[in-house]
Amino acid sequence: MSTVIKETAMSIRTWLALFILALATFTIVTTELAPVGLLTPVANGLHASEAEIGMTVSLYAWVGALSALFACVFLGNLPKKALLLSLTVILFISNVGSATVSSYEMLLAARVVGALAHGAFWAMIGATAVAMVPTRYSGIATSIVFGGVSAASVFGVPLSNYFGLAFGWRQAFWLMAVLSVVAFVGMMLVIPKTNAKSTIDVDALKSVLRSTTLWKIYAATLLAITAHFAAFTFIEPWLQTQPMLSQAFIPVVLFIYGVAGLAGNFLTGMIIDRHLKTTVSLSVLLIGAVLMVLGFEAQSLTQPMILAAVVVWGIVVSGVFVGFQSWVLRVAGEEAFPASALYVSFFNAAIGIGASVGAWMVATLSLPALFITAGAAIALSFLLVAFIPAKTVVEKYVDVKV
Repeated sequence: MSTVIKETAMSIRTWLALFILALATFTIVTTELAPVGLLTPVANGLHASEAEIGMTVSLYAWVGALSALFACVFLGNLPKKALLLSLTVILFISNVGSATVSSYEMLLAARVVGALAHGAFWAMIGATAVAMVPTRYSGIATSIVFGGVSAASVFGVPLSNYFGLAFGWRQAFWLMAVLSVVAFVGMMLVIPKTNAKSTIDVDALKSVLRSTTLWKIYAATLLAITAHFAAFTFIEPWLQTQPMLSQAFIPVVLFIYGVAGLAGNFLTGMIIDRHLKTTVSLSVLLIGAVLMVLGFEAQSLTQPMILAAVVVWGIVVSGVFVGFQSWVLRVAGEEAFPASALYVSFFNAAIGIGASVGAWMVATLSLPALFITAGAAIALSFLLVAFIPAKTVVEKYVDVKV
């Protein structure tokens, strides 16, 4: 018979396990976004266009969204440790394949393999973290693990760009493969075995889908994340077009974006509990303004102006990433797991749509037109946010059994 966790404190091993899971989420999301910082070198290396390489991000996101839904229905009751280890092996295979491909078609195939693991991994990681800790630590565990996602979203691209330019784009994928091995070994050594059954199943999904508030959050997420990634997928080519920036300085700009993002995560964490709706609202408006400036003034921006815009973008995007995720978890209450899994699907679908739209606009119009359109779209998501009730918050978590 299952027993409910009674402990009121956590061991050092449990804290270490949470940070290992955070490293794993950082690795898998960085793998997803790696081509964003490598569009030009990968395109040159495989004799493809930047738009085609951008489509590898789109395809990865779409497959990841589908695999998350599959995991919700079919994988929720499997042993979490064995499942996560298996998914990490698949991620390793994908990164090795991406590092050794000789054609664009082979790169697409390698990316699909990784995407199959991505969605299922992200859908299960929260359940695994919560199952390891006493109930009163559920919120902390979730924050630590999904902190890896936030860090990857803002820091993974400059990391891959730096390795790509310094050592070659293939070495950037080899780095992801090495991180996969580190995550695998860490999980094997410190993650406890648990047979916890999450609340992810068909009935739970149906319950979540009946929530009008969650649907509003999902809709706002879809629009905001689509607009953000439509532009962000092509940030490296946009920087390449700036006459005031040397090619060697581009990794520095992306690194500054990453540092700003980490600072934004910290600032968001300080205020989001008390001002969640305000944080999300201001974030989408500021990102919209930044993208409009980068689009309309593409050829007249000075280096300090570009750096200022990138810093603002990096800081406030955390309000979008962390804000919508937190909103979903709070509104869902005891159905946080299926609600979060659906959020993963919408988030990844938005990345796919954004990368696809961005690739189309770059191929048919121009980079400035892409940034202007993305800025207008993400600003419009403010209208959706405005209709989401600010106080539909359930301050509780489920009892976790192992």
